Amino acid sequence: MRRRAADFRRPVRRRVPDVLWWSLCSVAAILFICILSKGSQRDSRPALAKKSYRQDRIMEGLNITEEMLSPNSVARQLSDQISLAKAFVVIAKESKNLQFAWEISAQIRNSQILLSNAATRRTLTTRESKSAIRDMALLLYLAQQLHYDSATMIMRLKAKIQSLEEQMNSASEKSSKYGQIAAEEVPKGLYCLGVRLTTEWFRNLNLQKKLMGKKQVEMKLKDNNLYHFCVFSDNILATSVVVNSTALNSKNPAMVVFHLVTDTISYTPMKAWFAMNNFKGVTVQVQKFEDFGWLNASYVPVLKQLQDSETQNYYFSGNSDDGRTPLKFRNPKYLSMLNHLRFYIPEVFPALQKVVFLDDDVVVHKDLSALFSIDLNGNVNGAVETCMETFHRYHKYLNYSHPLIRSHFDPDACGWAFGMNVFDLVEWRKRNVTGIYHYWQERNVDRTLWKLGTLPPGLLTFYGLTEPLNPSWHVLGLGYTNVDPQFIENGAVLHFNGNLKPWLKIGIEKYKPLWEKYVDYSHPLLEQCNLH
Repeated sequence: MRRRAADFRRPVRRRVPDVLWWSLCSVAAILFICILSKGSQRDSRPALAKKSYRQDRIMEGLNITEEMLSPNSVARQLSDQISLAKAFVVIAKESKNLQFAWEISAQIRNSQILLSNAATRRTLTTRESKSAIRDMALLLYLAQQLHYDSATMIMRLKAKIQSLEEQMNSASEKSSKYGQIAAEEVPKGLYCLGVRLTTEWFRNLNLQKKLMGKKQVEMKLKDNNLYHFCVFSDNILATSVVVNSTALNSKNPAMVVFHLVTDTISYTPMKAWFAMNNFKGVTVQVQKFEDFGWLNASYVPVLKQLQDSETQNYYFSGNSDDGRTPLKFRNPKYLSMLNHLRFYIPEVFPALQKVVFLDDDVVVHKDLSALFSIDLNGNVNGAVETCMETFHRYHKYLNYSHPLIRSHFDPDACGWAFGMNVFDLVEWRKRNVTGIYHYWQERNVDRTLWKLGTLPPGLLTFYGLTEPLNPSWHVLGLGYTNVDPQFIENGAVLHFNGNLKPWLKIGIEKYKPLWEKYVDYSHPLLEQCNLH
């Protein structure tokens, strides 16, 4: 089984002890302590005493970034105090003063909560900030009076930092490697299911008859008044969850048409599974991409690249650049054509005008029919933007040291997510979007613009052609991080992007029920394959 490359996904991480992070910032902070302690001899009172506050003043519509630029910034005072306090926590622990370390840690948490709440609710009262600054200042003043041997502590911390950095690098490398292996494994149950379904297909002629000669079905596959979804996958069970969850949450499942594209190996068992199971009247078509006559190296640049021996050696050997490329970008999953078919949807479905693309690691949580009436304002791609957090902008995915990238794309442009996308195929054909994709693929033969994958070329291809959708349509992160329960409750499509897929043992336990509720574990074949 190969995982989809809808986006760069984060490796499984092992938790690094908090003392490492505190240690990393403490060396610089302790140098500051030495200077601060000298000044404290002249004025032992906390600097807070020199400040004056209006007790009931409330800063509304607060922008934390702008506030920190102010000469009298409260947020910056709190942030500086937190950094200094973390250094004292390390020193206190090293000196076996655990009670004092606990008191400082508690005040650090209080200050962090205050800053977090201020950023969230966009208000900050001077009364609560004054109290937090005063309480922390008193603890820092007390820490200075304990006369820690700063010079000795600095040397000890430097040695510890070096040791911990070596341990962290080693643990990180092993975590990334083993996490990637775990994420790519084909569970025995899924392998068993494929084998049994193939056997059942050739043994039971009734299954084959179900998918043959239905003119009504053929008409539905081209009827643009219906709701057309497409999934490109070789994972039978995951694809079944996508179809089943869409059907069960649809207000009118009879109008839903699923176009499934897989490879030769999964083609027969995929057909068997969807022939023997009923999904509330949803129409399902199964194809294999090897049957597409237009899909050849002369037309598809990435196919030519994927067949290149140097490219394959790059991904399988792992020795072509002295290990400088992160492991996740060297994953042979990027050699799968199923990952790249999303750029050829108009060719795959020539009769369709609009289609919703779904990854196989999503669960549909609500009715999606409204997606087909969304006005894309002349754009080709409707997607949820992901730049609410700083690390999802264009410069994180593309090589801006390359002049071709630098001259064409704003580095701070918002990234967006593959996984749930509305594509206007009429506009796609009119604007020759596939041609744009070919242009960038042909210039990335040497992998200098981006590493192989589908999100970076997607960002280039649909630049200026993407309409932002309401974030509730597509909730990401269930495969690698904690997600706000309110987002999950309101989300229409829940995406298990990341390594921790719900069908794997390493999946996040609290999110697995969201996926498993759409799997009938009492099905005879699932029981025979011990899938539970």
